[in-house]
Amino acid sequence: MTYSHAPATPDPDLHPQFYTGIPFKRFLAWIVDVLLVFLFCVLVLPFTAFTGLFFFPFMMLVVGFAYRVATLTNGSATWGMRLMGMELRDRRDQPFDFATALLHTIGYSLSMTVAPLQLVSVVLVCTTARCQSLTDMVLASAPVNCRLNR
Repeated sequence: MTYSHAPATPDPDLHPQFYTGIPFKRFLAWIVDVLLVFLFCVLVLPFTAFTGLFFFPFMMLVVGFAYRVATLTNGSATWGMRLMGMELRDRRDQPFDFATALLHTIGYSLSMTVAPLQLVSVVLVCTTARCQSLTDMVLASAPVNCRLNR
C-alpha cells in the first residue's frame, strides 16, 4: 500500500486555473476585508460611548480576528475573498473548519504583527506554485479560485 503526503489541493501544473491571479486577488481581498473591519469598528464605536477611540487599533485587531475566524469557518473565505472569487482549502482540499480557521487566523495575526514574517509571507504568495502564504505553508492549506460546480 502506498501512502502519499502530497497536498490534495489541485496540482498547479495540471490545473493552473485554480491559481490564476491569486496573488492579486488576495491583495484586493485583503483591502476589502480591512475596509469592512474598519467600518464594523466605526459602527461599534458609539456603543463604547466613544471611548473606543482610545483603543481603536486594539478594537480593529479584536474585531478583525473575530471577522476572519467567523467568515473562514462559514464558507472558507472572508467576504473580500468571496468577492474576488477565491477560497481557502485545507490539506485535504476541504473547506476550513473552526479549528483550521482559528489556526489560520492566529498565523495571519502573528505575521501581521511581525514585519519580517509578513514580508516572507508576501514573497511566498508571489513565488510559490500554490500562492501560499507562510501560514498556508505551515497548515498545508492553499488559496484557490472557486470551483464552478457547487
